[in-house]
Amino acid sequence: MKIKCIIIDDEPLAVKVIKNYLEEIQNIDLIEVFNNPIQAIASIEKGDVDLIFLDINMPKMNGLEFLRSLSNRPHTIITTAYREFAVESFDLDVIDYLVKPIPFGRFLKATNKITNRINLEKGKTVETSVPEEPFIFLKVDKKLMKIKLNDILYIESLKDYIKVITVLGDYLVHKSMTSISEELSDDNFIRIHRSFTIAINKISFVEGNSVEIANRRIPIGRNYIQLAKQKILNIKNQTE
Repeated sequence: MKIKCIIIDDEPLAVKVIKNYLEEIQNIDLIEVFNNPIQAIASIEKGDVDLIFLDINMPKMNGLEFLRSLSNRPHTIITTAYREFAVESFDLDVIDYLVKPIPFGRFLKATNKITNRINLEKGKTVETSVPEEPFIFLKVDKKLMKIKLNDILYIESLKDYIKVITVLGDYLVHKSMTSISEELSDDNFIRIHRSFTIAINKISFVEGNSVEIANRRIPIGRNYIQLAKQKILNIKNQTE
């Protein structure tokens, strides 16, 4: 039995990201999208909604006010740009609290959590859906590009932009290194320099204070060297 969900969010880009993520989750069906909470009340009152992906800052009524107004609340995952409402949200028994931009790995963790909760409530055990290859979406030339994490070689910071170098090509993205690092939840990625984050499994060799990836010598910054070498060598030792 599939979980029926709705999205309540007034940001078209945020809705598009969640919809794309849900296409990878086999046991959750998206039945409707609303750009404000008031529009969703009738659908929820029918009792056909198992899960809400709910933004907080919206017109007419914010998401938390909306939750308080419901006498029979579906399970809810908060999706918001604001960190400060987490405690208040969990007081309303939300399943999870996701801060935008939401990495796919974090989204998957939340949906697995709701799957387990609903299966326990219904006395069923069903395997959670895990896609074969994790990915992220990056905005490139006004398009959201789907980039598989395993295709990324390294990322270079270029002032207000980053260049994501992959096995299939390079992508220039208006994003900070800190922001992209938060999306790379995979343990395979590590920042080794103010200007570089690398995929550990793409390293050809380590020599002195540098690594080589795809014939490019990349420096390890002085402030990063101890942690970087420890993580790189530990992972390498585990595979030997």
